[in-house]
Parts: sequence; structure tokens; C-alpha cells
Amino acid sequence: MSDFGIGHVPGVAVGHYTDPRAATGCTVVLCDSGAVGGVDVRGSAPGTRETDLLRPGSLVPQVDAVLLTGGSAFGLSAASGVVRYLEERGRGYRAGPFIVPIVSAAVLFDLGVGDASVRPGPEEGYRACEAAASGDVAQGSVGAGTGATVGKALGVGRRVKGGVGTAGIDLGDGVVVGAVVAVNAVGGVHDPDTGELVAGARSDDGGMVDVLDAMVTSSAQPPSVKFAENTTIGIVATNVSLDREQANKLAAVAHDGMALAVRPAHTTHDGDTMFALATGAADRDVDIDRLCAAAVVCTAHAIVNGVRKATGLAGVPAASDLASAGNSTVTGATNG
Repeated sequence: MSDFGIGHVPGVAVGHYTDPRAATGCTVVLCDSGAVGGVDVRGSAPGTRETDLLRPGSLVPQVDAVLLTGGSAFGLSAASGVVRYLEERGRGYRAGPFIVPIVSAAVLFDLGVGDASVRPGPEEGYRACEAAASGDVAQGSVGAGTGATVGKALGVGRRVKGGVGTAGIDLGDGVVVGAVVAVNAVGGVHDPDTGELVAGARSDDGGMVDVLDAMVTSSAQPPSVKFAENTTIGIVATNVSLDREQANKLAAVAHDGMALAVRPAHTTHDGDTMFALATGAADRDVDIDRLCAAAVVCTAHAIVNGVRKATGLAGVPAASDLASAGNSTVTGATNG
């Protein structure tokens, strides 16, 4: 069965650029006819582009694309390739005789995996646009999730592979909500429905440790505080019409889904950022709280999907590679 996700939201197309050798990449969501956008940044170490114009009171009414990318701050240059792709097709904000594509972006830190000298740039952003399509979206160690890792609170030597995931909900009457998230967190990942540990820090016995429990019960200082190799970034989208304030609300509550799945989320060394897009392709009135509830569910399940579908890369094993052990709190774990 196909994976229902953000690619099934009418009015958007999703594309990845993946470099498995360097362990980096980027993921773009293109808005076919523009979309009202919103953003909410909760992590303390963000890397972003064109986020202020998504806030209420800004002049520009719509966004044309949102880019999620690896490469830390270097990766923000990939947005220039998205801008070029859209300009060539006459898509963007019309300022007199000029067309200015509006592309927001957020980055995650993946320089510690693979080849740190290779980062997504304009060409890679352009190629992600060329690959964009509606429908099913590839998940796991692809796009912005190629070099993503999780469970670093006990040291990067104990990290487990993260990835990019998507999930969606059909609310009926033609209304769809979807999310795509690149998961690269200090914390571990849990299934929000069962509480099951999906990916944590690696333990000495070949299993995984519940990161949140280990952080609050272990007397050892988590070494990850020395590194900024983190950040979970994502996008929720719907095909109904929203105003700027409602779109920002949608982005804000998407963080509730992040907190359900990533434990802990929003640390001082994560740059956790969520965008929201409302394409207006469906002429329907939907209660905003219902949309927000769907955004929470989609975000949480997209995170779990990204980690479950990830494959080991650059010496970092995926959760599926590890034994199902160590799911309870481990105190005094050896720091890697």
C-alpha cells in the first residue's frame, strides 16, 4: 500500500536531492499556485531563511516553496537553486515588472556524518525541484534526512540513524493534511500511540537507551551539550484556505506532534522549526482546531516513519539494525 503523506495534499509537490556518499541532501515542497505560509521556531540553535515574511503583518501574501536541507548554515545556499527554478517558470511575487520567488528554508546539522566538505548548494536545490512530484514521497535516508541522526544525548558515538518521513490524514469532504519532517535530534524517537522506543542512544548490549530517562536519571553529564549536531525541521500542509494568523497557529501546534515523538525536543542544541502551508485548493470551511489536531498527528507519525524507514549510512546504524534491547531507563551509561 502506498504511503499517504504530504505529497497527497492538492497543490503541493515534493522532491528530494540525495547524496549518499557525502551523507547529505535536501527536500523541497513546491506550492503549485503559491500558499499562505506560517512558521514557528522552538529550538535554540536554528538556521533559517525568509521566515520573517511568513509572520502576520508581512507584505508578501504567499510563499512559493519551502526547503529543508542538510549542510548546516552552508546548506541555506541551496534555496538559491529553488529560487532560480521558480523564476525560470515565472512563479513568484510580482513586484512591478519583476518576479521574485519567495522561498523559505531551514537547515539541520549533518556535517558530522559523511563528508563534511560537501553541502547542498544551488545546484542541489535546483535538482530537488526537478525531482518534485505529487503522490508518494520517498522516506528514510533520503533528501534532508540523508545524514540525519538521533539519540545523541549520550554522545555522538552512540547515535542512531534519523531520516525524513511523511504522514497524512484525509479529513473527508476533500480536506487533506500532511506533514514531512527531517529528524535529526538530540533526543530519541518514540511511537506516540504506544510509547514504544523507536530509536534511542545505542547501549553497550547492542540495544537502545531511552534518551529522556537516561538524561534525567544518569549522574553522568550528557556530552552532547558540546555539539550542535542536531535539529528537527518540517512542514505541515493543508489544501484549505487559511489566513496568515491561522497558518502560524498550524505551524505552532505542529510542535506538539514533535514533542510527542521526540523526547526531549526543543533543546538548546536543537534548532527545531516547523512551517505550515495552506494552498487553498479546496473550497471548504474547516474548524481550525480540527486542522491543528490533524497537524499534531501527522507530524508525530512523520517523525516515526522517517526513523523506521531509515537505513544505516556512513557507519551510523539504523534502529532496524539494532537488537530490541535496553528500552527501559539505563543509568550510568558509558559516554560515547
